Amino acid sequence: MFQNSPEYEARRVKPFVPPTVTLKQIRDAVPKHLLKKDALLSSYYVARDVLLCITCFAFALSIEPAISSNFGGYVPMQAAWQMSLVRTTLWLIYWWWQGLVFAGFFCIAHELGHGTLFDSWWANNILGFLLDTFVLAPFFAWKASHNAHHKTVGCIERDENYVPHLRSDYKLPPEEQARTADYAEVFEETPFFTLARIVFMQACGWWLYLSTNAMGSKMYPDGTNHFSPYSAIFKKEQRVGIIISDVGIAFMCGVLVLCGSMFGWKAVMMYYFVPYVVIMCTFLHHSDPTIPHYRKEEWSFLRGAAATVDRPLLGWIGRFFLHNVSHDHVAHHFFSSIPFYHQPEVTKAIRGVLGGDYNYDSTNSFYALYRSFTECCFVEDEGSIVFYKNRNGEAVRDVAEGVMKTIKETGWDSDTQDKLEASTNGA
Repeated sequence: MFQNSPEYEARRVKPFVPPTVTLKQIRDAVPKHLLKKDALLSSYYVARDVLLCITCFAFALSIEPAISSNFGGYVPMQAAWQMSLVRTTLWLIYWWWQGLVFAGFFCIAHELGHGTLFDSWWANNILGFLLDTFVLAPFFAWKASHNAHHKTVGCIERDENYVPHLRSDYKLPPEEQARTADYAEVFEETPFFTLARIVFMQACGWWLYLSTNAMGSKMYPDGTNHFSPYSAIFKKEQRVGIIISDVGIAFMCGVLVLCGSMFGWKAVMMYYFVPYVVIMCTFLHHSDPTIPHYRKEEWSFLRGAAATVDRPLLGWIGRFFLHNVSHDHVAHHFFSSIPFYHQPEVTKAIRGVLGGDYNYDSTNSFYALYRSFTECCFVEDEGSIVFYKNRNGEAVRDVAEGVMKTIKETGWDSDTQDKLEASTNGA
């Protein structure tokens, strides 16, 4: 459970060569019927998620009456500790499953933001707005920045989020002058503090990104956020959507305040906010020690899309509740207009074309999160293809010897693969 997967280890020890497959090859590998949207099937998934949410709420509402009545007299409980144990167990069950449903709302709204579920603009955007608003996500603001992320994924200068910190951001000495003590002064921490940072990021990282552009693009000025229609993130024609998103968030906050005044804040916390924290973002798909980041001179859409990782997060639970967002993330970046229910087939199709350039990692996701926090610390300020370095200033992977020289001399023509293989033989 607490070790690297075979796929990660194989990638780690293999010097990196940028993919040379073409977008045409990738697109030709995907059957055309997978591009089509099925309105009935899409409606089923939306309705299913809403029904699951209602079912979970109904379960939570039944917890206290069931305990008070000893489950209708069928499960007699005499001691206080028995009732406390049963109560805690039932609430934990509710928080876990409702949290997954809330995460599913966010994931399916993300699909609607890409316009993948319906041919109708209105159906995609109204449903996406309602689902995102319920989980306090600004639909139109997130849609704008997230679609921009898809266009520039993996580019240090232009990507919208998951942008790595630089050596200079930590005011570290140049690589050739840095000592162990320099890195320890910045990154040394106890395992408990690392765990606290992970919990904080999972609970608050999303809101820090929305409100302060944390881990967002460095091309935006201080004060950039997802709530101002005049934010540098958005185009002029997107401003009305940003205002609508803000109104939706304000309305949902008002509903929660009203519920708090009517039923008590403890109830709002128990029924809504605790499961809300379970929502997990896609940090791990773009933050991995073995995955490259590109600067603009070497970046391309294909390279950026290939620089993502598929992870079997929570197994069948992740597929069912999170709508394949983790299992088929690579395919999603190549084909963000294809419905999520077709993505498993897309993954199979493009995996054969990408070959060794397809990134998969079966490492336990919770350990992978810890690994990324401790090893994805920063990248160098220079270098057109760079990898994360850890708290000791070391990268676990590097570009194969001779690759950059071959790229600069030859460009990416049809003979590049043979030239790269020749230049990296024995590397």
